[in-house]
Amino acid sequence: MIRGKVHKFGKNIDTDAIIAAKYANITDPLELGKHCMENIDPDFGKRVEKGDIIVATTNFGCGSSREIAPVTIKGAGVAAVVAKSFARIFFRNAINTGLPLLECAEAVDASDPGDTLEIDLSTGTVRNITKNLVFSAVPYPEFVTDLITAGGLVESVMKKMSEEGKG
Repeated sequence: MIRGKVHKFGKNIDTDAIIAAKYANITDPLELGKHCMENIDPDFGKRVEKGDIIVATTNFGCGSSREIAPVTIKGAGVAAVVAKSFARIFFRNAINTGLPLLECAEAVDASDPGDTLEIDLSTGTVRNITKNLVFSAVPYPEFVTDLITAGGLVESVMKKMSEEGKG
């Protein structure tokens, strides 16, 4: 279960807005997280708390296929992103890095900055605790849930290898 405060953004938030190219040589997720969204919201890094949730409208993660964009969001402490739609490459990179994304237009429209959301990834349920509203996003297939729960693709493969006595 994910529970956190909403930080709301608009449409077409590209990967350059998520993390500026000048930080692309940084590999530490926590250091990247300090610069998350600073081009469009310089105070984001000061306001965001571990477990918070980004809410955005359409085409979140468009632009370059920079894999560090979802790593940056995780490094900032964000537990999930809820949007009306995601750029396809960003979506895949987020799943591979273990960042949960949910498409749920109704939850986006009904959420305001500072609201508290609660997300159940296994059912796709998004609850706006502040407004006492419940929404349904499309739940992930089981294998995607397993990838996210493991922390991403690499961690999932290492876990399976360990279970099979190969790691």
